[in-house]
Amino acid sequence: MLKTDVLVIGAGAVGCAVARELTKYQLKVLVVDKNEDVGGDASKSNSAIIHTGYDASPGTLESELVVAANPMYDKLTEDLDVPFSRIGGILPAFTDEQFEKLPSLKEKAFKNRVYDVEYRTGEQLLEMEPNLNPEVKGGLYIPRESIIDPFLLVVAMAENAQENGASFLMNTRVTSIKTENGKVVGAQTTAGEIEAAYIVNAAGLYCDEIAKMVGKNDYYVNPRKGQFYILDKNTSCKVNHIVLPIPTKLTKGKLMCPTIHGNMLVGPTAENLTDKCDKSTNAEGLKSIQTDVRRLIPDVNLRDTITQYCGLRPNRNPEGLHVDTYEDVGNYVNLSGVRSTGLTASVALGKHVAQTLIGIGMPVAFNLHFIEKRKGIIRFHELDHDAQDALIKGNPLYGNVICRCETVTEGEIIEAIHHPIPARSMDAVKRRVRAGMGRCQGGFCGPRVIEILARELGISTEEVTKNQSGSYMIAGKVR
Repeated sequence: MLKTDVLVIGAGAVGCAVARELTKYQLKVLVVDKNEDVGGDASKSNSAIIHTGYDASPGTLESELVVAANPMYDKLTEDLDVPFSRIGGILPAFTDEQFEKLPSLKEKAFKNRVYDVEYRTGEQLLEMEPNLNPEVKGGLYIPRESIIDPFLLVVAMAENAQENGASFLMNTRVTSIKTENGKVVGAQTTAGEIEAAYIVNAAGLYCDEIAKMVGKNDYYVNPRKGQFYILDKNTSCKVNHIVLPIPTKLTKGKLMCPTIHGNMLVGPTAENLTDKCDKSTNAEGLKSIQTDVRRLIPDVNLRDTITQYCGLRPNRNPEGLHVDTYEDVGNYVNLSGVRSTGLTASVALGKHVAQTLIGIGMPVAFNLHFIEKRKGIIRFHELDHDAQDALIKGNPLYGNVICRCETVTEGEIIEAIHHPIPARSMDAVKRRVRAGMGRCQGGFCGPRVIEILARELGISTEEVTKNQSGSYMIAGKVR
């Protein structure tokens, strides 16, 4: 039996942020997740935007957390060595009806205490974004809307938490939660029983199923599918900012923006589903993206698409972001309704959950040796020639380029495999160092990455997986 002070269920952005925050106290923290790698479900398939909260519902917990979180990212990303850029967002209006909504949108931003939102004329917006629809009448500029590498953010928070004493147990499903005398005391999992003084449900898409284990399923979660296009870095039509449509009651709409690594991201859809495993893209959804985004950027060249992907956001019914505790289920914190702003809110949620645990009796003794800094994997292509030469002299494997599209070296892949939160699958390597994320989508580098994983993990090439157990890359040898 494993024993811990706090058991965190879910290793997405929120779960990893909670774990990192809890390591600032003298506690044993254990994170379990059903997936083979950190990143959860929604955290690794979103729009990679750090929001300001300008359009959140004023007075809600979501507004409070997102607005508080945004300014935290400058220091956090520097401390954790995560790529981050404040490129700003624009909200253009093309019709009289849209233009008339701008004052209320700005007022909403001010109610959320996002005071740096400003009007821009159509001419000013076209100077900022020459590829914008020339019919633009005006719009809003939101300077602190930002982009980030969401994969590296989650990995970085997990690695920093682990360096400060947290443990991670992957490929592990929680099957039941045990209570005694009106308090949680542990959980049964596919890896055995875990004794825990406190439990935090940060299971995202599956939080309602965990809540059901303690009889607190007074809500349910439907997945909301978001399909995206990713365009080649050399696409003929680009934008410099996050270009956002006027939002509706259902969705923030379909946007176009740069990624932190220079591709263009286009989407997403907002499709309500019942199947939490349906991550397929479809022609209807992708066509709707083309139609809607071309109203913003008429010349967007979707022929430059290198891949499409789908993310599932946990849509809570009744809606709203909740951090709940219960008198009849003590020492348990239930998180639900963490939607598209969850990546942004995660760092503030970590602090909020820690304070909630303290409020229900968690012992408070600060970890005076908390380590704030974390060093990421070397990014070879970002170094100058002298630094590259010095690196290769120290380790020739950094001179062996495996992924030509993204200039990823064998040294970087090996570093990812042996980092504190290790990459043990093709997707895990891809998320950390981008091998396979270029134009050929792993067509050339894939076989070499399989060989490197097999060699470094001491397994056969037939045992290398794409992601989950059983998703083998190779069926067998032909010679």
